[in-house]
Amino acid sequence: MNNVLGVINLSINQPLLHELTYSRATATVPFGGRYRLIDFVLSNMVNSGINNVAVLAHNSYRSIIDHLGSGKEWDLDRKHRGLFILPPNNSHAPGFNGDLQNFYGSLEYFDRSNEEYVVVSSSHMICNINYTEAVENHQRTKADITVIYKEMEDDSGDFSNLITLDIAEDGRVVRMTENRLTNQSSKVYMRMIVIKKDLLIDLVKKSVNQNYYDLVRHVIIRNLNTLKVHAYEYKGYLAIINSVQNYYKYSKELLNPEVWKSLFYEPGLIYTKIKDEPPARYARSANVSNSQVANGCIIEGTVENSILFRGVRIGKGAVVRNSILMQKCVIEEDSTLDHVILDKEVYVTRGNMLAGEETSPTVFTKKSRI
Repeated sequence: MNNVLGVINLSINQPLLHELTYSRATATVPFGGRYRLIDFVLSNMVNSGINNVAVLAHNSYRSIIDHLGSGKEWDLDRKHRGLFILPPNNSHAPGFNGDLQNFYGSLEYFDRSNEEYVVVSSSHMICNINYTEAVENHQRTKADITVIYKEMEDDSGDFSNLITLDIAEDGRVVRMTENRLTNQSSKVYMRMIVIKKDLLIDLVKKSVNQNYYDLVRHVIIRNLNTLKVHAYEYKGYLAIINSVQNYYKYSKELLNPEVWKSLFYEPGLIYTKIKDEPPARYARSANVSNSQVANGCIIEGTVENSILFRGVRIGKGAVVRNSILMQKCVIEEDSTLDHVILDKEVYVTRGNMLAGEETSPTVFTKKSRI
């Protein structure tokens, strides 16, 4: 895959993540006890043999720079190729009009790259995919654009703002619908495409020169009748982190060992920024079941069906059920939490009771004191 350039497109955030993205980009939302959403797409590209990766940042990109650093954890800290974080460049047009604006502002980077093909992906569709087969399928079908999709059998999440595909028998995409409620297709576009670099550059220039700034609407959907747009099916596990409801649903699914294995180990390992922490410590009074507990946690109370990120402290007599507690949260003695999401460094004082619902968990913002 030395002939493939990876582009992680972070220009479109997920507004329905609400409190989880008030202080960070969607790509750096914590997930799975120690990971960030961007870890999955970046690991997938590296595991596919793509060693030249550009991150098109948009807003709140300080957290992206802090997390990715030089790319060492993904073996992308290289003298040649490697990881490039490209900040937004809107010098040619005021304000932000769409993600093509960031592609256009980074054209020099694309021009200087030697790769023939480009894999473009967002960060909120998390999965464990090897892009090699998708690129080979793209070459075999001689498509102009290959879009990657997943046939979603589980319809219990929030899929209202997804794009679905209608595909002809020969694999060609004949329609893409932005509002799934008006289309019964269960083929969900995963915001991933394969395209030749020269064609991408040409389409970006033409679109921006006509004041079209949206990659999906103006490069793909608008050209369905003039370009050969083919579909490639991904058959592995997919988590769509586009709302608080889905974030909670897919986080809880990680408590299933089969889901955990398929997302983090097959076909490749998922990497993240390394932080040295001591092992979790369990007091004699601790009672933990069906939960994930990261390094550095200190447990003296009860934890059930929950995910605890690094450095969480659960006091004696406290009960945490069906909840997600991010890094360095503190739950004092005799407090009770059920169906809640605590962002980083939330402090719950002694004897508090916090509760949400399975379909509507209560979220507390970073560094709240309750």
